[in-house]
Amino acid sequence: MIEFTRTDHVNICVPPEKLEEARLFYRDVIGLPEKYRPDVFGAPGYWFQVVDIELHIGIEPPKPQSIRHIAFEVKNLDAAAKHLEKHNVQVLQEAVIPGRNRFSFHDPFGNRVELLQYLD
Repeated sequence: MIEFTRTDHVNICVPPEKLEEARLFYRDVIGLPEKYRPDVFGAPGYWFQVVDIELHIGIEPPKPQSIRHIAFEVKNLDAAAKHLEKHNVQVLQEAVIPGRNRFSFHDPFGNRVELLQYLD
């Protein structure tokens, strides 16, 4: 049996020509602090801190949109939606799951991201 301790990081990809745009989106619009990324991968990318895990952004050719996604819990889902809409990011309603509110959005590069808030 594998005994997991935590999620360390998630990786998303963007087209090579959109890498700098992705850096600005996740740093300036989403508000994530950028982290040091060692130069050992043979391809460019960026790392960001999301509470106690990292978000890694790498490059690959564009892929069709799918239901694959990452999900982050947030403190105030309504404020997050307003912030995204202020930056012209379309908020997509999701099916109701008992005990939580949630929505998703696609970043400008086609990656689906879900934000959720658990109900008391």
